[in-house]
Amino acid sequence: MITGILSAAALIGGVGIFVGLFLGAAGVCFSVKVNKKEEAVLAALPGNNCGGCGHAGCAALAGAIVSGDAAVNACPVGGEAVAEKIAEIMGVESGESVRKAAFVHCMGSCGKTRKDYAYTGVEDCAMIAFVPGGGPKSCKYGCTGYGNCVKACPFDAIHIRDGIAEVDREACRACGKCVEACPKHLITLEPWQAKHLVACSSADKGAVTVKLCDAGCIGCGICVKNCPSGAVEVKDFHAVIDREKCTDCGICAEKCPKHVIL
Repeated sequence: MITGILSAAALIGGVGIFVGLFLGAAGVCFSVKVNKKEEAVLAALPGNNCGGCGHAGCAALAGAIVSGDAAVNACPVGGEAVAEKIAEIMGVESGESVRKAAFVHCMGSCGKTRKDYAYTGVEDCAMIAFVPGGGPKSCKYGCTGYGNCVKACPFDAIHIRDGIAEVDREACRACGKCVEACPKHLITLEPWQAKHLVACSSADKGAVTVKLCDAGCIGCGICVKNCPSGAVEVKDFHAVIDREKCTDCGICAEKCPKHVIL
């Protein structure tokens, strides 16, 4: 009986040693070489994996930076501080990082916009497009206020207040998740230093907009006529500012009769 126990123990021990040697050899043969520079870049990134850089996550961005397919300042969340760390790792200049923040092109709050009916149902911005009129608000171009952008934001930087989405610019990291989540394309990423932006996206004629919303652009063109740098134009019956030309002089905001340029 003792001989049998010893034989079984020897057999199990021998199998264990064989498996260990096999796994060790397989680990050496099939090991993936780790790029130390890529590891260092990944460690410098914030690790939010938000996709705001256009890549699947921080690991993908780190690989793209090391391979030269992405700039060292490609991470919108990390900003200038992270860009400088990565530039030091890569041995290059970080370049100028333009800080951005999300902006909602709508001011059609509950007190300013009209409603066609009372809605009771699924509170989802994408689903609301399938109900009559695209939702209870009379302006079909405005924010529905059901918070798809809020759910998408990983930084708690956007909230629904009085029926429309509002961005906390200090908390915003310009990852772009809210931009993707808005089915009406009302959110854009704008330069942090931009002082004047148009808070309306209505494509209705002025006469119609006036009836539907107290905070809508009527496309009157007064801002266009008074802009000294030619940075404003009217497209689809609402004003649009060309950030490349805009000097933030504020004349357009002062002259706007509807006060939709913030």
